[in-house]
Order: sequence, then structure tokens, then C-alpha cells
Amino acid sequence: MSSTNEETAKLIIDGKEYALPIRIGTEGNRAIDVSKLYAMTGHITLDDGFANTGPTMSMICYVDGENGVLRYRGYRVEELAERCDFTETAYLLIYGELPTGDQLEEFRTNIRVHTLLHEGMKRIFAGFPPQAHPMAILSAVVGALAIYDKDSADPVDPVQSELAIYRMLAKMPTITAFCYKQSIGQPFIYPQNKLTYCQNFLHMMFAVPSEQYRMPVDFVNALNVLLILHAEHGQNCSTSAVQMVGSSNVNLFSSISAGICALWGALHGGANEACIKMLEDIAADGRDLGKYVDRAKDPDDPFRLMGFGHRVYKNYDPRATIVKEICHRLVDKYAADDPLFELAQELEEVALSDPYFVERKLYPNVDFYSGIIYRIMGIPNNMFTALFALGRLPGWVAHWREMHLAPGKRIHRPRQLYTGHSEREFVPLIKR
Repeated sequence: MSSTNEETAKLIIDGKEYALPIRIGTEGNRAIDVSKLYAMTGHITLDDGFANTGPTMSMICYVDGENGVLRYRGYRVEELAERCDFTETAYLLIYGELPTGDQLEEFRTNIRVHTLLHEGMKRIFAGFPPQAHPMAILSAVVGALAIYDKDSADPVDPVQSELAIYRMLAKMPTITAFCYKQSIGQPFIYPQNKLTYCQNFLHMMFAVPSEQYRMPVDFVNALNVLLILHAEHGQNCSTSAVQMVGSSNVNLFSSISAGICALWGALHGGANEACIKMLEDIAADGRDLGKYVDRAKDPDDPFRLMGFGHRVYKNYDPRATIVKEICHRLVDKYAADDPLFELAQELEEVALSDPYFVERKLYPNVDFYSGIIYRIMGIPNNMFTALFALGRLPGWVAHWREMHLAPGKRIHRPRQLYTGHSEREFVPLIKR
């Protein structure tokens, strides 16, 4: 839903003037279209980290970091978190509209019938040592789906693509739960399709064959909201990785595996895991919050308070507002006496009252609170990012699908500004 008008940006190079069209988005956001810049001028744009570069036009997600706005397909994320479940939100992101009752039931049914993994995939899990990080296992096993589900590996075939989407959504909770079971040496728990998406995942995570597992309703509801809030966030690092890899016409499973690898980093999805580790380190160091706050303020100290601030949001992250309420409610009910949660609350109070953080708009973000919630639910630290991947999956799929449906789709091939040696004469080994 973008438009162009007669307005252009003028670029002057060596006295020659070039007109570049300006594209205007639905919300009035503006972009200078440089897609023909190299052909017109022989120049490229240089933009480290793509901070000012839009690689695509998208109808999926709108983020306004200045005003703290996040919408999926035009709907406020706060409303979706309150009124939808995760599969309903996934349908919205992937297909563009909220489903009717019949459409939602068909969508859920198509997911349920694909929750099982091929039995041969158990050997892949068994090949990893117990100390392997779940994200390493997750990316490898998701990539292996291209081997076991070859009849849905062609991204150009619409029937196979649709089947791949159902299988990816269905098998991701199973794979994620199996990663956890492998790491602690417990037997795999097969999915039960009578359960909801979130119930099924928690059952596979925590049930054991020797006794019945009863999951707290609070945990199911909290997980549902967390997955919705993590489901999509525009052109972040992992989504861009999915698109970059998928633009080569590789299968959906390999594209999602690339996104998982990108998400693993501490500067992206790994932040919630790093946040809890930071709290543990502060607790082990005598709970001296002042020391660590001062270190965070010191420009010469590499230490940073994890879970505070955001690359996009220069206002309060709307997701963090929701997660904060859930977090405090669960802490009061299940972990009021846990010293780590007391420390987290003290750190939150310091950050919200310290002028240094307030002036720089370094508010507690979604990673700060989500890690605490996962810990209350009994999910170990090394599984936090895997839960993030499970939530972000619909957004990755939506962008992958939108890219393949775009009439102007082309393989991503960024350019670079070469700054190395000019041509040099080769020196034989004996003379070096």
C-alpha cells in the first residue's frame, strides 16, 4: 500500500543532476527509491548495518519507534495479545486478514496433522552432546526438514509452499521441546493434538511418561501472549536473514534455519538469556546495583545493562508494557520470595528513576521481562532464545511468503565499497 507521486529527491554528482522517486508508505513514512541508482550513475549507496536501507516494501508490520507503536497487518499488538490466540495471530500475519471461524479451524487442523516428526530424526538429536545449546540443535533439525519433507521443499510451487508452511508451524514446537528433552536426558514426549498450540508445547516440554503433567493455566496464557508479542517486528536481523537466504529460492526450512542462527546472537534474540545471566552475576557479586549502574554509565566500560533500551524504540516498547504486567502478576503468585526477582524489580526501579536512563530513553524492554517469566515457568536460561524463535516463526513465514508472491522478486545481492589493495604483482613463495 505504498504510492509514488511526482515528488522526487535530487542528487547531484559531478554537476549532473539525477531525480530519484520518493515512495510514500501507508502511515506517511517516506523512502527514496535508489533501486536504479547504480544503472543511472555508476554509484552505490553505503549504509553500514543497513540502518537506513529498506530492502523491500511490506504490508505485514508497522513499527513507529518514536511513539511506541507496533501493529500487525494494521491491528495494534496490544489488542491482538488481549483478544487472539497465537495461531489466530499467525494466520493474520501470514495471510493478511483475521480468519473467520471456519478458516481458523481449517488452519488449526492443517497444523495438527503435521505435528509429528519422522522417527529417523531422533538420530539427529542423539548426535548432539548433552551440553549442546538448544539453538544449535534447533537450527540443524529445522534445516534437516528439507531432507525428510522433500515433497514440500519447492518454494516456487504454491501447493508445496503451503504444505511447507503448515509443517513448519506444526513441527517447530515439537523440535523445540525435543531440544530441551535431549539436553536433560529425558525421553521425548510426543505431541497431543487435542491440546492447544501452547498447551501442546508445554506438555512436550515438561511431561514425563511416569506421571501425569498438569500445566498451570497462568503459564499457558502467559506463553500465548509472549508468542504473540514476539511473532513479528519488521525487518530485524533474523527476518532479513530469512529473506536473504529465501531469495535464492531455497526451501522454507533452510530459510527458517538461517533465521534461527541470526536470532541466536546476544544482540538479537539472545538478549533475554543474557539478561538473566546478568542478574545472576549481579546477585553473585553481592547485589551491588550501584556498581553495575555506574559501569553501564561509563562510556569506557564495555558492560551494558541487558534488557534496557531498544534499537528501534525511543519510547516505551508497547510489548514491554504488556509483559511487565504479566511478569509482576506471576512473580507475586509464584516467585515472590525469589531473590533474583527481587533484584530484577530493584534494577527496574533504578532504571526508571535514574536521569541517565530516562534521558536516553533506556526503558526496560520485552527481553527484560520475558526472561523472568520463562524462569518462573521453569524454562531454563538456554531455552529462552528457542522460545523467541518459536514466537517469531509466523513473522518469518509471512515475510518469506510475501517475498515469493511479489512480482518483482529477485535474489538479494548487496554491493560493497571495496577499500583493499589495487592490483598487485604476485611474489613467488621463495622470494617472500
